[in-house]
Amino acid sequence: MLTYLKFMATSAKCALRRFFTKENGDVNVVSIVVLIGIAVVLAIIFKDAISDLITTLIGKIKGNAEGAIQPAGGGAGGGAGGGGGGG
Repeated sequence: MLTYLKFMATSAKCALRRFFTKENGDVNVVSIVVLIGIAVVLAIIFKDAISDLITTLIGKIKGNAEGAIQPAGGGAGGGAGGGGGGG
């Protein structure tokens, strides 16, 4: 039983050493973290400009949407179709 425990301890030690010395993909993780950090810093620096831009864009979108749903003739109920019955 003691031999088995020593074997398991040695196996775990080797596996742990391999895990910490293996460096596949570490550069990608570091670069992603750096890019996220840069994006956060830029968002903090330009917070007011971004807020103004978004407010302006939303205002223009609402204005264009309201203009798109206005009737072209300007009047209510009128139109070329008239109201007569066809026959």
